[in-house]
Amino acid sequence: MSDVQTQPEPRSVLVTGGNRGIGLAIARAFAAQGDKVAVTVRTMCDMPDGILAVQADVTDSASLDAAFAEVEKAHGPVTVVVANAGITKDQLLMRMSEDEFTSVIDTNLTGAYRTVKRAITGMVRKKTGRVILISSVSGLYGAPGQFNYSASKAGLVGMARSLTRELGSRGITANVVAPGFIRTEMTDALGEDKKREYLANVPAKRFAEADEVARVVTWIAGPDAAYISGAVIPVDGGLGMGH
Repeated sequence: MSDVQTQPEPRSVLVTGGNRGIGLAIARAFAAQGDKVAVTVRTMCDMPDGILAVQADVTDSASLDAAFAEVEKAHGPVTVVVANAGITKDQLLMRMSEDEFTSVIDTNLTGAYRTVKRAITGMVRKKTGRVILISSVSGLYGAPGQFNYSASKAGLVGMARSLTRELGSRGITANVVAPGFIRTEMTDALGEDKKREYLANVPAKRFAEADEVARVVTWIAGPDAAYISGAVIPVDGGLGMGH
C-alpha cells in the first residue's frame, strides 16, 4: 500500500515558477498524490509526465490571465495555487539601484498579488481553495544584501493574513511556507568554506532538500490542515527560530 495520502478527488493545482528547484519539487509532490498539476514557466521547456507547463510571466497580468485560462480548460478551475515565482538581485542597500529594488518587489510581491487575485475568482465560486505563498527565512530573519528580497518575502505574510480575514468564511485558507537554505545547484556549487559559513548558523547543520519543502506545501494544502490559515511555517532547520 502506498504511503502517499491521496485527496478525495484530484484538484486543479497551479505552481508559479515550477520549472526547477523548489517549484518543480512542489509540482511533482502534488502530481504524486493524484492532483492535476500545472506550472508557469517564462520559457517553454520539457516537463515531467503529468505536469502541464503554461507560459506566463508573473509581472504581466495578461500573460497570467492567459495561463489561468489554459489551465482551467485542461484541468478545471484552480483550487490550489502556490505562488513560488521569485528572483533575487542581491546588493548592499547603499549600492542598490531603484531598479534592483523595484524589479524584485514586482516579481516576488506584486507577482504574488497578480497570481492570487486571479486564482481566488474560481475559489470563491466553488467555496473552497488553498493559497500557499512561498516566502523565505530572509523575509522574517533579515539578510544583509537582501533589502529588496527580504522586503518582498516579508510582505507575503501580510498578504496571507489579510486574505485569511477576507475569505476565511468561504472555505479558503492562505498560508506562508518559509524555506531556509535549500540544497540546489547553486548551493552545491559553493566552496566548502562558504558552505561551512552558512551552515554554522543552522542548528540542523545541513541544507534542506527541496522535497522537504514540497511535503510541507502539500500538507498545508491538504485536508488535515483545513483549519490552519494565516500561518507561517518555517522549513529552515531552526535558522529563523520563529522570527
